[in-house]
Amino acid sequence: MSVSRAIVLLSGGLDSATTLAIARSEGFVCRTLAVRYGQRHFAELEAARRVSRSLGAFEHRQMTVELAGIGGSALTDRNLAVPDSPTTGVPAAGIPITYVPARNTMLLSLALGWAEVARATDIFVGVNAIDYSGYPDCRPEFIAAFQSMAALATRAGVEGAPVRIRAPLQQMTKAQIIQTGVMLGVDYASTVSCYQATADGKACGRCDSCRLRKEGFAAAGVPDPTRYV
Repeated sequence: MSVSRAIVLLSGGLDSATTLAIARSEGFVCRTLAVRYGQRHFAELEAARRVSRSLGAFEHRQMTVELAGIGGSALTDRNLAVPDSPTTGVPAAGIPITYVPARNTMLLSLALGWAEVARATDIFVGVNAIDYSGYPDCRPEFIAAFQSMAALATRAGVEGAPVRIRAPLQQMTKAQIIQTGVMLGVDYASTVSCYQATADGKACGRCDSCRLRKEGFAAAGVPDPTRYV
């Protein structure tokens, strides 16, 4: 009997937790990957371990990429302030300062390498292009381009069985994501989405990620289990 294997990028936040639950519901044996890339806090990395364990992943790994050395993002450069999100629910125009240059390209590349070694057929990533902050590496065009690159740059691709890049949340609203996760048994109290969470995982309630999360729970009609400062 063949086994379907997948690598799931797991940040510890709401979207990636739901993505792992979807992969598990499709019958995949999942290995989860969290990346320490120089982000402001490590509460999300602890959350990733909790979520991986609670949703029955086969293995969880944490890898390191030093994106803080590149800078240019409020998530990796402490000299740049994380902006408060507008209270109107309408995000500011343009790509925000919380965008981390090349982050999803780096993370997917690590997952792709592990997928080849682990003989995984699929990589799951929780990017979204509906209720999101406008990051260019969350768009369907980026996922399609990375899929093409993966087919060219890997042994699996050359041998005719390229790893598939799966983004099941791509066209879902935050409310739909939450409703799906609740149905699949995700404990959202264990997740951390805030850009500047405290060491013990409490959310600021002011950043764009907190805004999207709060609005999502309200729209889904699901009580928000987030612990706020």
